[in-house]
Amino acid sequence: MSTVLSVYALCVVVLFFKMFAISCYQGFYRITRMTFKNAEDAKLVGRTPSAEELPQVARAKNAWLNDLENIPLFFALGGLCVLLDTPADRTVWLFCIFTTARVLHTLTYLAGWQPWRTIAYFVGIGCLMGLAGMIVFVLVGQGGFGG
Repeated sequence: MSTVLSVYALCVVVLFFKMFAISCYQGFYRITRMTFKNAEDAKLVGRTPSAEELPQVARAKNAWLNDLENIPLFFALGGLCVLLDTPADRTVWLFCIFTTARVLHTLTYLAGWQPWRTIAYFVGIGCLMGLAGMIVFVLVGQGGFGG
């Protein structure tokens, strides 16, 4: 197995666990505060539904939604980099930096730390742009448009 594929697979798993941790974070706050917005959840624990989500749950939801805007793009672009055999050293660095940036984005989002959240976000976007650029470079360089 190639190093690029191994690093890509590891980054995918780290991002999976990071997103799973956000779900656990939300569940922790809901359960420990016994506060549920969904009627069926509140009823299960003998409570009335809350009119609003807890602030911690709402922040985690926003972090989750931001992940859904970025992480699937990484999965697609990263997979294409593996398939197209983009330069290994740059690809591995971009995979690792993206993954680190997304973890930091979540931590800074949950903590409400600016400008660090925005910096982490843009570092991740920069990595996605770098991956996309390498894909285009390989395709154009190989004449990979039919033929």
